[in-house]
Amino acid sequence: MAAQVDRIMAQHSANSIPEEPQLPSMAPSLTYSESSEHSESEDPRQSDDMEQPRRRRASTVLIVKSPADIQRITGETTTQLVQRCCGGGCCLTSDGKRVKKQGIEYERVKFPDNDAYRALNLEIEEVPTVLNNILDLPEQTAFLQPLRRPSNVPSPTESTAALNTDGNTTSATTDLEKSVQKLALEDLDTKIQPPSFVQPHPPHHVFPARIHTARELTGQGAEKRTFHFDIDVTNYPEDEGVDFKVGGAIGVSAPNEESMVEELLDLLLVPRFLRDKPVLLRTTKGRWPTVWGEDQARELVTTRRDLLTWCSDIQSYPPTKQLLRILAEFATNEDERKILFFLCSAEGQGVFCDFRTGPHITVAQLLHAFPSARPPLDLLLSVLQPLMPRFYSLSNDPHESFLRRDGKQHRLIEIAVTVHTSSDWRTGSRNGVGSGFFQRQALKYIEAQERGEKDIEVYIPMFKGLMANPLAKQFVSDGPMLLIGAGVGIAPFRGFVQRRLKTANCANKVWVLQGCRDSLVDELYSGEWGVHEDEVKRVVESRRGQGRYVQEEVKAQADLVWYIINSVDGRVFVCGSSKGMGEGVEQALIEVAMEKGNLEHDEAKQFWELKREVGQYIAETW
Repeated sequence: MAAQVDRIMAQHSANSIPEEPQLPSMAPSLTYSESSEHSESEDPRQSDDMEQPRRRRASTVLIVKSPADIQRITGETTTQLVQRCCGGGCCLTSDGKRVKKQGIEYERVKFPDNDAYRALNLEIEEVPTVLNNILDLPEQTAFLQPLRRPSNVPSPTESTAALNTDGNTTSATTDLEKSVQKLALEDLDTKIQPPSFVQPHPPHHVFPARIHTARELTGQGAEKRTFHFDIDVTNYPEDEGVDFKVGGAIGVSAPNEESMVEELLDLLLVPRFLRDKPVLLRTTKGRWPTVWGEDQARELVTTRRDLLTWCSDIQSYPPTKQLLRILAEFATNEDERKILFFLCSAEGQGVFCDFRTGPHITVAQLLHAFPSARPPLDLLLSVLQPLMPRFYSLSNDPHESFLRRDGKQHRLIEIAVTVHTSSDWRTGSRNGVGSGFFQRQALKYIEAQERGEKDIEVYIPMFKGLMANPLAKQFVSDGPMLLIGAGVGIAPFRGFVQRRLKTANCANKVWVLQGCRDSLVDELYSGEWGVHEDEVKRVVESRRGQGRYVQEEVKAQADLVWYIINSVDGRVFVCGSSKGMGEGVEQALIEVAMEKGNLEHDEAKQFWELKREVGQYIAETW
């Protein structure tokens, strides 16, 4: 790889060889140079007639990765889908309305008169009287059955009689205990952690870690709220063979919000006395309700509430045809049935595509929109997506964070979480599963603290991250390092800086470019990076004064970037949202290589790709 980089660079003039920046106004202090200020003032985007905030670049969203994903989502093969709808809008007229096909008879239906349905924005005026290629009712793979004692398990009275007869007390008692154990819930508080069968991956189990402190990092008026957590991992199991790492991540099994679960149980007409009653779950195939378990049939004892709380995602995914087909099967209102069957048919493919690519819709909203559809819970569980763990980067050096409490030493890890919101038909917006859970836990802790409570018990169900986090993998204890981040993406870099600033001669070898909207309300961890913070960190604000994005500062610090990336042990890290920031920084780095290395665009792009392959350019974006 190094040879390829050398070949690219050798094709250009010798005056492009990088040198460490010498001017005190340049990179080491991360202040604007005169040239960068001058170029900014001459930038046409900053002219008087362009005072409106600049729009961020558009970004694509990955919907499917394979034909199997398409069939799972739409219920049709890729060939069938293309035959029905090309996705290009060719079935629309110039005014945006769909073209009626000749020779097909249509009928008007009465649409559900409720806010949930209206919020779906379904572009339906009439429905064909005859529908083709309606998706078959999905296979049921999950079954909820009442607990009954198997015929081969003796009752306590029968067992005692048998023991008096043959005297084999040990064997009979062991068999009885095993049989009874299979029919009972495990002794686990599922209010603070999921059932043990929700195992992320052996040897990891979810551990309820207690929050030591929680606070809000953003100020009043911030567009997005960000919370900081100190999590006590003193009692985390030590037999897993891995430890927390600088720049690493933890996995969190965040539950669905309690009120959403309760609402869903109400809508599905599940009696209250059954919601927390032990029930036998039998699956015929698949991994569910585990996370990464084997694809196999299972039998286990759980509760309906635990399954909806910890195992099935009820709000993060667009509706699938399988889900709509189940609602159609059990809708008792004829008009609702026609609409739902239409969405599952070839004729409704275009409407379904628009419906699916719009805002994500919760299962509860669909049940409100089609109030006569009340399918069995276990059939619904057969088609819902599994509730997957979320991963969060550590924002501290986990090897140096300890405190004394209760006469013993406690180990802490720290994370920062930004609350993400989606549109919601009823409240205007709703929080994400993971970030919403963290906000609820943070507010619960802060409110208890304000009430003067001392022993606050609020927990985070977590495990040591399985994600191969490139930030942790590529961290080194020496060599020049440039850290570029925006928003909560800056959090893992705090641990990098804490570790590096404890090492002699490293204060002049680490630099941070931190992007935020407004430092007064959005700057994270101000004053909490350690010594020399003012020397190593440059904050770039996009909403104050003339406004600059972090990618613009990357170009302004071209000398620094070029020096670091061409040092033998130099590294450039990028962390944050891929939309806008990630794309912008990548383009800025390409432009730096074009300017400083006298490279063409494609050569500059290849230069950074090669640097990525050898571990000198590390980007972690989402």
